[in-house]
Amino acid sequence: MARSTGTHRSDKRPPVAVGHVRLAVKDVGAAARWLETVGLRPIVTMDELAVLELRGGTHVVVRNAAAPPQPGGPAPFDLMVDDVDAAYRDYAEKGLKPAPIRRGRIHDSFELPGPDGWTFTVNSSHASGKPI
Repeated sequence: MARSTGTHRSDKRPPVAVGHVRLAVKDVGAAARWLETVGLRPIVTMDELAVLELRGGTHVVVRNAAAPPQPGGPAPFDLMVDDVDAAYRDYAEKGLKPAPIRRGRIHDSFELPGPDGWTFTVNSSHASGKPI
């Protein structure tokens, strides 16, 4: 039986979320450990596949880079945190080498070198203030 896509009146969240984003890497285990270090929740870790969870339930699916896209360059998704200054300090203390924080009109952000040459942008939260 299929579940309804309707929302309950008491649930004020948007009815749709990003389910999965993908990250191609050469070493799935090392990438999964890095993502856990920056705050994702591990769900499944195997040699060829790892799944980690972000706040809101989105899953990052980490797979071997044998299939396109090849790793390196700007990551195919960014990360968003409630306190960008605290995240910066935390990542620096963990030896992750964040770039200086850029103060912006919409949000503040910094670049964080990740596994396999991916560079992640870490943004301050700019959520609407409504339930998400």
